[in-house]
Amino acid sequence: MLVVVAASSLCLTAGSIAAATITIINQDGAGEGFNDPAAAAPVGGNPGATVGAQRLYVFQYAANIWGGILPSGVGIRVQAKFDPLSCTATSGVLGSAGPVTVWRDFSGAILAGHWYHAALANKLTGFDLDGTGNDISATFNSDIGGATCLPVGWYYGVDGNEGGQIELLPVVLHELGHGLGFSTTTNGQTGAYLATFPGVFDHFLYDNTLALHWDQMNAGQRVTSGLNCQSLTWDGANVTGAAPSRLGAKPFMRVNTPGGIAGDYEIGPATFGPALTSAGITGNIVLVNDGTGTTTDGCEAIINSVAGKIALIDRGTCAFTVKVKNAQNAGALAVIIADNVAGCPPTGLAGTDATITIPSVRITQADGATLKANLGTGVDVTLRVDAAKRAGTDASGRLRMFSPNPYQAGSSISHWDTSAEPSLLMEPASTNELSSDVDLTRQNFADIGWFQGLLAVGDRPLGGTRLESSVPNPSRARSSVRYALDRDELVELAIFDLGGRLVSRLARGRMPAGEHTVEWDGTDQQGRPVAAGVYRYRLKTASTSQSRTIVLVR
Repeated sequence: MLVVVAASSLCLTAGSIAAATITIINQDGAGEGFNDPAAAAPVGGNPGATVGAQRLYVFQYAANIWGGILPSGVGIRVQAKFDPLSCTATSGVLGSAGPVTVWRDFSGAILAGHWYHAALANKLTGFDLDGTGNDISATFNSDIGGATCLPVGWYYGVDGNEGGQIELLPVVLHELGHGLGFSTTTNGQTGAYLATFPGVFDHFLYDNTLALHWDQMNAGQRVTSGLNCQSLTWDGANVTGAAPSRLGAKPFMRVNTPGGIAGDYEIGPATFGPALTSAGITGNIVLVNDGTGTTTDGCEAIINSVAGKIALIDRGTCAFTVKVKNAQNAGALAVIIADNVAGCPPTGLAGTDATITIPSVRITQADGATLKANLGTGVDVTLRVDAAKRAGTDASGRLRMFSPNPYQAGSSISHWDTSAEPSLLMEPASTNELSSDVDLTRQNFADIGWFQGLLAVGDRPLGGTRLESSVPNPSRARSSVRYALDRDELVELAIFDLGGRLVSRLARGRMPAGEHTVEWDGTDQQGRPVAAGVYRYRLKTASTSQSRTIVLVR
């Protein structure tokens, strides 16, 4: 049986079966989208001479990446176009995609009574169930790059060097991921199944509070689960097994005293300033006073004593970097910023300021209120990362799904949670960490049936691509990192701290097949020496991601 369905949006063992052939079907009219005749200079490995040709090149490039990974003897057809989508100068919908049809109870279906996206259903049954129709429908925002819609514009290169632009390649990979199977067919707002049947995706959605999967719940329970902040997880063996090799150490705040509120609390680390370490920073909390307006927002110079303490600041009015810099200038060890509205555990603090030298984190409004209520007796906390746990996972190691309250149409349920670090392709928003790597999406596809059985734990390298141990290790200053490629392809080799934060990018771009050696001199992106400790270096290509550790001593 088949049903026609709608799309999701982004605000990114083969055995004897051949790799899938994925074809892009241009649905744009003359002079628009893929047919835009505006002249364009080749950029980042994209040879197109017009804007339209460059767009089509990126789409087919992404299709070839997925086609080289997924085993299917049945061709996959993607109808694609560029149209105006919701957008402002600072945010917007980049694209949306989903299956044209879904199928259930066909010959070869793994789970009876569950919907499968067309491309996966065709793969499992061994022939095209529709015959003449397309399998995936995708629409991308044609307004991006205009004065009123994300004016930074699209980057059409395929080398990952997007700078301040929005790289189209990972966005296309993301949307194709939805069409290939990474999305629920169930209405998350009403909890209603599509035509009374769950999807195979629902079989792996597990709610820790209800202790049920989505295909075991009633509609009301699914509505509750869809709003259950960070409690909805993916219960698939392939994803759970691979997550430790992909994700950084989990950050948290431990309240040491007073005993009545002692325990671990969720935090969102900043993208600026130093990363948290396993040793962490411990100190007493002081609520800031800047003497102006909302005196606890830290938007002006802080007038009370926070020297040698951890500054607690309320969110609002000014940029996070301004608040943290004011606390740093007043001598604070670290900063905790509490949300000013109720919500789910936060995922971090955005901003850029190379002069910030203290760590900062974000907590919920409720947790901020708890800290404030106990300041009279003294609150002592430690901010650190737990190297034994992974960012974005629950206590059992299951990867969290995006389930904010309130519900976000087009994003809730059918994405990984944004607490994962480093960022994953199928999170609800694109980041500059992403490029051509499909990361844990491949394991997700293994769980729903694209591959037979379990993939190797972690990320299974293909062919002769390999990352070798650095030499020397431990290292006092300079070490060599060697890697080998079995074919010409895009590569990123980067150093990360144990919290998953980028320290230094050693190589990024298209590299030829063969042996390569890169040196790391123990400095960060700005050329500053980094602290002694354990770091992780990771090789990413379109087909694999491998990582190893290096110990730096001073």
